[in-house]
Amino acid sequence: MTRVITLGVLVLVGSVSIAVTAQQQPPPQPSVDNITVEKVKDNLFVLRGGGGNTAVFVQAKGVTIVDTKNPGWGQPLLDKIKTLTDKPVTTVINTHLHFDHVSGNVAMPAAAEIVAHANNAKNIASPNQVVGITNPTPNVFKENPGKGIPKRTFTDKLTLGSGNDRVDLYYFGPAHTDGDAFVAFPVHRAMHVGDTYARNGLPIMDKNNGGSGVEYAGTIRKAVKGVPNIDTIINGHTPANTTPADMSRFADFVADFVAHVQSGKKAGKSAEQVAKEWSVPAKYEGFAATPLATVTAYVNVIFGETK
Repeated sequence: MTRVITLGVLVLVGSVSIAVTAQQQPPPQPSVDNITVEKVKDNLFVLRGGGGNTAVFVQAKGVTIVDTKNPGWGQPLLDKIKTLTDKPVTTVINTHLHFDHVSGNVAMPAAAEIVAHANNAKNIASPNQVVGITNPTPNVFKENPGKGIPKRTFTDKLTLGSGNDRVDLYYFGPAHTDGDAFVAFPVHRAMHVGDTYARNGLPIMDKNNGGSGVEYAGTIRKAVKGVPNIDTIINGHTPANTTPADMSRFADFVADFVAHVQSGKKAGKSAEQVAKEWSVPAKYEGFAATPLATVTAYVNVIFGETK
């Protein structure tokens, strides 16, 4: 019996040591080798690693990319693109303001046009602390004045290029932030949705940068219905692409969370109580759980929006 207990303790200690070691591992360093490439179709690729997923669309006269990753990853991103094509990056589109999607802007070619929603361009220049994240938000644009801020903006819809090179940008209202762009590549029936649908789990409802919990699901549903002929969704952080059906299911998940929160508020419960009572419904198998402190932050967002 003693031997069994001893072995059990050793296994437990070993497991804890592995977990602690994993937590202490430094994040991947900016490197071409730490960026992976997935070919979506023909001349459309997704580059993963170093921050948000980047779409790379090789066109007749240049390259359009969507999102530019974390601080320090802009040049490795450009170097990785060179393994796909000799054409220059001519257009950069930002889906939203968060640093893990825009910081590489400062490394982009001076001739490249940087495009974003009007609210996003304003937010990138002067971001607020992200709701639900306690670590300070990096701002490479302060360190690189005059570089990387989007100069071309849109409000509802913008079309870049034509024919097989066409890219359509849409805005459907606040969700993750108040400047979320949905970027469609019609020739490939694909759309980059940034962190409006980052992964299966509670999304960041960044009220400090114009986002909304109450309107989130409705904005996602507008995007699914409002952009025609889409088969493939490129997400903000998933290791594989998803589909419009997956995106609709995600919208249902967010709506169920909002309904849970609003029901709790109506019943007179505190935000802390409502957060503790939340768990991922069984019908959303595979959706990740969220730390209690983060859930509480989003509950407070919805409490503030619910009269």
